[in-house]
Amino acid sequence: MLGGQILSGLSQPARGHLAMLAFSALVAGSFSLGVLAAPHIDPGALSVVRFILAGVLVGTAAALTTGLPRSAWVSPWRYLVLGGLLGAYFVLMFEGLKTAPPVSAAAVFTLTPVMAAGFGWVFLRQRLTGRMALALAIGGVGALWVIFRADLGALARLEIGRGEVIYFVGCVAHAAYAPLVRKLNRGEPAVVFTFGMMVAGTALLALYAWPAVLATDWPALPGIVWVTLVYVAVAASAMTFVLLQYATLRLPAAKVMAYTYLVPSWVALWELVLHGVVQPGLVLVGVALTVLALALLLKE
Repeated sequence: MLGGQILSGLSQPARGHLAMLAFSALVAGSFSLGVLAAPHIDPGALSVVRFILAGVLVGTAAALTTGLPRSAWVSPWRYLVLGGLLGAYFVLMFEGLKTAPPVSAAAVFTLTPVMAAGFGWVFLRQRLTGRMALALAIGGVGALWVIFRADLGALARLEIGRGEVIYFVGCVAHAAYAPLVRKLNRGEPAVVFTFGMMVAGTALLALYAWPAVLATDWPALPGIVWVTLVYVAVAASAMTFVLLQYATLRLPAAKVMAYTYLVPSWVALWELVLHGVVQPGLVLVGVALTVLALALLLKE
């Protein structure tokens, strides 16, 4: 009741910001859990089951709230485009997490706002202000500082891990997704539009990874895989998809993706809570720069 009263008193942009704050915290957990599960299961097989579980949850929520009107299925190619982009992102994320440390992978994710700003201009002609450009530059520097483990020598030699490179390609797909949601949405509620995307994404992933699904010995998988699967399906898929859709209809693409700058900070906290891992002080300098970038991007 109190939460509803608070939400009703917020402007539409403020609601979008609140949605993205929750989004960043939930996404961060998938890095810390994903790095533990990635060695035990094929990324494609994991993503297929993840999309199926999340699709059932989102579809049920849509049926019980807004309903699933026939008009939402006009031009189904829209869902194929969006589902393909997010499906590619998740497969490449877990492939990258086989070798990339979670905080480093989260730092790669923070390069998404720069790319989202570019796609925002291409698809929607959204323009950057000088302050937004400065914030993206600061955030990019912070991300690179973490990716190269605060090692200037490694940065000079461009020594970047294979996992980070793989995941970067996935982040390009994720960056294109945000502005395309606004461009392709035709008034469908966020939960309905998300369900359409998930149905299409599941179909595309199944075509790609069905042999891996059949080859996986599901009963023999360790418990951490099932914990990760439930978390990424419910919290880091169903919930974050709806939050992202909700926010992109209320905020510019660059501001939506600016919240990815919070992810390394959340991951550092997850690593501390789950594993007792304290990040080196110099690496935390890069994390601090990404938080500064977020503050600059959100300033009106």
